[in-house]
Amino acid sequence: MSLDFLAPTDATAAPVPAAAAGAQPDAQLPALRQTFTRLGPEFYSSHAPQGLPEPRLRLVSEDAARLLGLRAPDPEQPLQSQSCAQWAHVFSGNAAAAEPAGSAGCGAISTVYAGHQFGNWAGQLGDGRAHLLGEAPAPDPAQAQGHGWWEVQIKGAGRTPWSRHADGRAVLRSSLREFLCSEAMWHLGVPTTRALCLVDSDLPVRRESIERAAVVARLSPSFLRFGHFEHFSHSGRHDALRRLVDYAVERLYPQAAQASNPALALLREVGAATAALVARWQCVGFVHGVMNTDNMSMLGWTIDYGPFGFVDAFDPGYTPNTTDAYGRYAWARQPAVARWNLLALAQALLPLIGDEQSARDAVEEFADHFMPAMRDGMQDKLGLGPARDDDPDLVQDWIDLLAACRADWTIAHRQLAHCVARPQAGVPDALQAQFAAWPQRLQDWLERLQRRLDGLDAAQRAQRAERMLRVNPCYVLRHHLGQEAIARAEAGDFGAARRLQRVLRRPYEEQPGCEDLAAAPPADAGPPVLSCSS
Repeated sequence: MSLDFLAPTDATAAPVPAAAAGAQPDAQLPALRQTFTRLGPEFYSSHAPQGLPEPRLRLVSEDAARLLGLRAPDPEQPLQSQSCAQWAHVFSGNAAAAEPAGSAGCGAISTVYAGHQFGNWAGQLGDGRAHLLGEAPAPDPAQAQGHGWWEVQIKGAGRTPWSRHADGRAVLRSSLREFLCSEAMWHLGVPTTRALCLVDSDLPVRRESIERAAVVARLSPSFLRFGHFEHFSHSGRHDALRRLVDYAVERLYPQAAQASNPALALLREVGAATAALVARWQCVGFVHGVMNTDNMSMLGWTIDYGPFGFVDAFDPGYTPNTTDAYGRYAWARQPAVARWNLLALAQALLPLIGDEQSARDAVEEFADHFMPAMRDGMQDKLGLGPARDDDPDLVQDWIDLLAACRADWTIAHRQLAHCVARPQAGVPDALQAQFAAWPQRLQDWLERLQRRLDGLDAAQRAQRAERMLRVNPCYVLRHHLGQEAIARAEAGDFGAARRLQRVLRRPYEEQPGCEDLAAAPPADAGPPVLSCSS
């Protein structure tokens, strides 16, 4: 295996041809290139990562490695093995740190952006602990939303000019959570940045206590955020804003270039992608926890896993973020916050859009995309098939029942498939247990469901149930499972993390011997909440 492609190359180099589909995983790839640098020096800083002393490769995603045409090493090999050592050296930032500073546009870069945090203007932010190594060609562009490249970024490799007063480091605890959740979300079918690998070191990092340093390497066709546009708009640099819009249109939404107002078309495209994303979050019971505008991707992908959580005992007001005192980023509020963030993006783009009403109208299209996506998602989750006029009431009553009983979102939906497939078999014990506080309300609702499905024969019911099992996962990254994996990893044992990684690659399949990973949290499990440092 070769990682020679990670040597940086000048942004003005000829475009890198995509590798042929079906290339061998260990095929050599050309050098990474930087394209963001062509926007100009006010957009980024060339700043080498500090790297990690004596880095160790701990986790690798074989699936993500294949996106780059690479064969992943086995991190359970002896740590001194050549392939593991090479990956640890490169993806800790040590290889990039060894590169000379060079000319502008070469080497690792960090970008500047701004943002609204908890609804308040935070001003200039930026990649405080992230270094963009460059982009590599995608052997299979379909895996990159049709794009022909993957940007490679490392997170936690030291200070950048945008670190403010922070150290630019990430700790093992938060890095492990991001690695596991981004891979879990991808296999759930939710658009997300990918985690390529996790490297740690004995370098001490101070948070609430002294912890171990770690770096996650992650992939995305683009790491552009709403905040990039806010930064240049709010500072009045409209020429730079136009260059950024042109770059985003060319790279992410080339169809918008044909519109009479490309900035307005870009806003519409981002709104549609964001609506589809949030509908997927809602349906799998995922709560992002920090939906600040600087954490919103222009691609409509999930980015920046901090205090996230999957709903266990369903509460529409659940937020996993201890900082979110008023529940701004709770499950039920995520769609409204997404729309608010799009308004902030529209405000940033207004100097180029020109007409305020057109910008508002574009944002209001969010509902036109979100509502059908959410409706279709819940129709599939409940086995209802094509929507009927009275289905919204049936769906809402189900959500209200889940909330009243604090039923487990994942288990309840998964078990419901058995009621659709075999109504004569009665209500599964595992489903009844979720509604022990209101058994009659469950029975009444199930009778309504069965009346709704009248007319389906056994084969049709089986098909509906099979579809339900393909959209209602058996496994999600529950908080207590992640915390257990973290505790063991901090003690040097990554076995629990690797087991979770393997199982979460097939979240819709029941895997023998993994029943503990599908179960609800034990009664003594800690609350599923985290601080922003998590």
